[in-house]
Amino acid sequence: MIKTLKWLSVLAVIGMTFVLIGGALVTKTESGDGCGDSWPLCKGELIPSKIDMELVIELSHRLVSGSVGIIVLILAYLSWKHIGEIREVKFLSILSVVFLVLQGLIGAAAVIWGQSDFVLAAHFGISLISFAAIFLLMLLIFEIDKKFDASSLHIKRKHRKEIYALTSYTLLVVYTGALVRHVNANLVCGDWPFCTNTAPLDFASYSFEQWVQMGHRLAAGILFIWTVSLFIRIIKNYRHSKVMYWGWISTVSLISLQVIFGALIIFTLLNLVIALMHALVITCYFGMLSYFILLSTRSAAMEKNSQKDIKAVNTNIK
Repeated sequence: MIKTLKWLSVLAVIGMTFVLIGGALVTKTESGDGCGDSWPLCKGELIPSKIDMELVIELSHRLVSGSVGIIVLILAYLSWKHIGEIREVKFLSILSVVFLVLQGLIGAAAVIWGQSDFVLAAHFGISLISFAAIFLLMLLIFEIDKKFDASSLHIKRKHRKEIYALTSYTLLVVYTGALVRHVNANLVCGDWPFCTNTAPLDFASYSFEQWVQMGHRLAAGILFIWTVSLFIRIIKNYRHSKVMYWGWISTVSLISLQVIFGALIIFTLLNLVIALMHALVITCYFGMLSYFILLSTRSAAMEKNSQKDIKAVNTNIK
């Protein structure tokens, strides 16, 4: 069964990645109305008679999302049944399913009734949480036979708190990035890093879309600096831990790529491949942060158990 869970979890992670990229593709190509206002049917038909590119993109995204949803449900059920004794499995199983359903409901509501740009911008972040839960489930499954194990790692309390804060802030940055796409503010600023490099402080002339774009750039810049700063301190404190050392090298590399792709979106005038890579990299980055949250909660549990043991010993001595 463990071998089956491994294959199923890998398939779910790959599939969820395609769901995220597909959602970004729908938004960037403005294909959200490709199936009209029908859901789950497309233009009121099971197999549409009139097909165009927008319909193909939207319908493909729906089919992939539905298929992955079934895989995730099976993975959650089997994980709960066969390895539910592992501390995090039941929570992650519930989280993956709940946020996957929530993601689908928001998508369906947008098609049938329409939604404001501010509501739609939350869609990608919700998908990220579902992806992270599935990704962590996969890692837990691969830990079972000790081929992938970091259970002995202890992360200090101050670093745990910062990892929690950084991950929460990342969701805020993701939201601002999604808002940029939904209000069509991708190319409202022709320069980078400022909206207009010749007049970088000319805020009075900014339109709403330019404020959204520059707000996202500022938030992303803070995220980059914060990640690099934490990376330096992590390497200093955990250089002998392969998981922390290589994990944070990967994390800081991903956020660096994210900044590069963000700039390239402007320089290439919203090249579709670059834009999709931008979405893929932030997905991987968030997945890494989620893994460090998992390790942090384990460290907190270890500390709590140690304190209980010490208290019990002191009580017995008295």
